[in-house]
Amino acid sequence: MSALQSLKQHFQKIDNFNHLSSICNWDAAAMMPSGGNEARSRAMADLSVHIHQLKTAPQLEEWFGKAAQQTLSVQETAELREMKRTWQMANVLPVSLIEAKSLAGSKCEHAWRSQRVNNDWQGFAKNWQEVVTLSQQEAQIRAEATGLSPYDAMLDIYEPGTNSHTLSQTFDSIKSWLPSLIDEVVEKQSHQSIIQSSGTFATAKQKALGLQVMELLQFDFSHGRLDESVHPFCGGVASDVRITTRYNEQEFMQSLMGIVHETGHARYEQGLPVHLAGTPSGEARSMGIHESQSLFFEMQLGRSQAFINHLSRLATQQFTDHAPALFAPDNLIKLYTQVKKDFIRVDADELTYPAHVILRFEIERDLINGNISYKDVPELWDNKMQSYLGLSTAGNYKNGCMQDIHWTDGSFGYFPSYTLGAMNAAQFMAAMKQTVNVDETIRSGDLTPIFNWLSEKIWSKGSLLSTDELVKQATGETLNPLHFQEHLRSRYL
Repeated sequence: MSALQSLKQHFQKIDNFNHLSSICNWDAAAMMPSGGNEARSRAMADLSVHIHQLKTAPQLEEWFGKAAQQTLSVQETAELREMKRTWQMANVLPVSLIEAKSLAGSKCEHAWRSQRVNNDWQGFAKNWQEVVTLSQQEAQIRAEATGLSPYDAMLDIYEPGTNSHTLSQTFDSIKSWLPSLIDEVVEKQSHQSIIQSSGTFATAKQKALGLQVMELLQFDFSHGRLDESVHPFCGGVASDVRITTRYNEQEFMQSLMGIVHETGHARYEQGLPVHLAGTPSGEARSMGIHESQSLFFEMQLGRSQAFINHLSRLATQQFTDHAPALFAPDNLIKLYTQVKKDFIRVDADELTYPAHVILRFEIERDLINGNISYKDVPELWDNKMQSYLGLSTAGNYKNGCMQDIHWTDGSFGYFPSYTLGAMNAAQFMAAMKQTVNVDETIRSGDLTPIFNWLSEKIWSKGSLLSTDELVKQATGETLNPLHFQEHLRSRYL
């Protein structure tokens, strides 16, 4: 067996344990009774340590050395690069830190579920302080190993090749035109007549509608399922994708579009190259590319007039005890493109969403670089919310800095992926429209040509290409934020 084959066999074993970890994490969020958390946390901590030990096994260094001397194909070179990246990123961290961070994250996330509801910042902060401290330690270790700043070293986990300097420039550019565009659109929409959602929308009917929409989006139910959780997410593995949403019986819109969003993540996972399954090169390229797929589904497809027509028909059939006028296409398009300055990121409209992401990026960057303390976060959050969206979160922690799950387990560096994803999604749509009649395809009800384009250009590539190479091959240029600005102005003005 060659060194490369030995490496691929070893990384397949790692992937098998990652598979178990992913399903256990989904179960903890969607199914596990609260009394199981302590034992589950210990089990997951031990599993994290075992996976870390596999990633840092002593023989890997020798195998990497020998594999580098082999004559490799272009694909094999990429496979080796991605395995080595995984190995190098794991090797810099001591097992004690891996275990401590897993335990602290599980404790913080589990307590957050009730602390957020109770607006209990003081209780949350006691657990979160340890998560932040351990994350800062991790960032410093990674920074010393890579030569990056602490925050950039964490950002590199999710967005290889991206740095906070470039992000800051991009986000500063967005901040230069976004607030005024939001105000302009809010003013324009203030004169619209909209039938607002009212009455009761039974959870069972919402779920049935969501499943119908997932079928329209060609989700493979033999390799995935839909469930509920406190925070919507896509988990599991490519061969068994678990997506969740949350239901509010006072309205149906958020859960439905949440399902569309998570289905985008899921279709990417289900479309990854099977022949590379079990290796890092067969995984999604980056979180920004992952988010580009969920936002392509939610924003580029899901809120288009052609797709809204399908939602109108399906919702009318499902919610027969409501006035059909609510679900009329013209009314739904107004509802789904309504811009409102609000506190909650996951419920934010397409136009205000980047402001939420930029706020979090700026705070977590300064937090991980040690420029601010965890104690400063509520006040900074309030200041930035007032600056970007004209809202105050003073004393309102549950709708402010405690609203997201990502920071509870130390996932610092993740948030920029959302707006990077939105920009990439707009660019992918612009490129797709050069060869695919997108509107006609959606109206037909058979979205296969759209998914074929995504499969050919994005999904089937896995991580064989860098992010810049992937985007350039798909669209003819690297990331160009102008496509995003043009998309927003076209849709909302």
